Amino acid sequence: MFKKILIANRGEIALRIIWACRELGIRTVAVHSEADVDSLHVRFADEDVCIGPARASESYLNIGAVIAAAEITDAEAIHPGYGFLSESAAFAEVCKACKITFIGPKPNVLTLMGEKSKARETVAAVGVPVLPGSDGPVADEAELIQVAKSVGFPVIVKASAGGGGRGMRIANDEDELRRVFPVAREEARAAFQSPDVYIEKYLQNPRHIEFQVMGDSQGNLVHLGERECSIQRKHQKLVEESPSPALSPRLRERMAEAALAAAGSVKYENAGTIEFLLQDGSFYFIEMNTRIQVEHAVTEMVTGIDLVKEQIKVAAGMPLSFQQDDIEFRGHAIECRINAEDPVTFIPSPGLVVTYHPPGGPGVRVDTAVHSDCRISPYYDSMVAKVIAHGNNRDEAISRMRRSLELMVVEGIKTTIPLHLRIMNDVDFQRGNFSTKFLERFIP
Repeated sequence: MFKKILIANRGEIALRIIWACRELGIRTVAVHSEADVDSLHVRFADEDVCIGPARASESYLNIGAVIAAAEITDAEAIHPGYGFLSESAAFAEVCKACKITFIGPKPNVLTLMGEKSKARETVAAVGVPVLPGSDGPVADEAELIQVAKSVGFPVIVKASAGGGGRGMRIANDEDELRRVFPVAREEARAAFQSPDVYIEKYLQNPRHIEFQVMGDSQGNLVHLGERECSIQRKHQKLVEESPSPALSPRLRERMAEAALAAAGSVKYENAGTIEFLLQDGSFYFIEMNTRIQVEHAVTEMVTGIDLVKEQIKVAAGMPLSFQQDDIEFRGHAIECRINAEDPVTFIPSPGLVVTYHPPGGPGVRVDTAVHSDCRISPYYDSMVAKVIAHGNNRDEAISRMRRSLELMVVEGIKTTIPLHLRIMNDVDFQRGNFSTKFLERFIP
């Protein structure tokens, strides 16, 4: 087992990794920007190193600075969390060259699954259903139009190296496709340093379902059930839950088998997520996230398994501490991502948190790095906290989430708490009747 791990991240996920390391008896190193010098992850880590100015490009994304911090503190491994360098094959390669363990999949897997069009080809080869679309990136506008006509409108143009909704455009006809093609390419170039895009059939009213998988270096591979992630804005998830109210036992089994086949096609190690779109009883692979997810706590609540500790153990060469038949799913869990944004306009609301009081009580977990008198920075993600409610069934989980949101106090900034309360009180949400279009009626 490792003696010291450097955490190449910030905020609540950095704290989450510190918790896991404390329980495993591992010392931790926090890296931080100048803006985060007073952050909780810096306070609670055993050591800390400032790696640059506030801008992420000059600090948390600075590979040289992160590696230097690991070397001067004698850290044996680096946990990248999510975001920042977590899916960077280049970073994983540098770690390997420097004989520092990257807590995540191998660099070649990061490269393959990070290239969305190649990931499609890889999983399709083992029988995982994918949406009709181009075989790899489209070369030019002529090929784009040809593929679109063959699959039928509407279509969606996606960045091959992308994610998070960037480099992604929907087209309902040929004229619109010609207009959005250069826009998507330029967005892809700016966000991912690659202009390559591919095209898929666009589903009008799907649900977004993802399966948590975990593999080790001994060839063991399991799934830990699904998460319903359909409630999202601009492809950014706001509410997640497990299990999904949309899946029958048979459909759940089929999707789990497909998730394991997809992960097995690249001999996947460590934590990852296979993402699907589901519509009219048919499901399609869209991408793999090769890291721990923001919403991993939902799975932890229904399985009782600490995914972050398992990540660390697997990276240290240990086998998974459980097999597929050992996993028991208990009750229902829902997560709300509370962001520092106006709940109506979604305009960011950075600033000083004057008062902060998290909810508590039976079945409630709060993952956060926020406290009274801390400052929400304009330089990073606007998340204030993740509130997770667990109940014996979905109705109880919703009731506990509603109670938690009503009792949560965040003053000094605007937050999305009122929006989350509207969602919890919505009849269609309570009935499990929603899709990725659900939030459109909440947005002016």
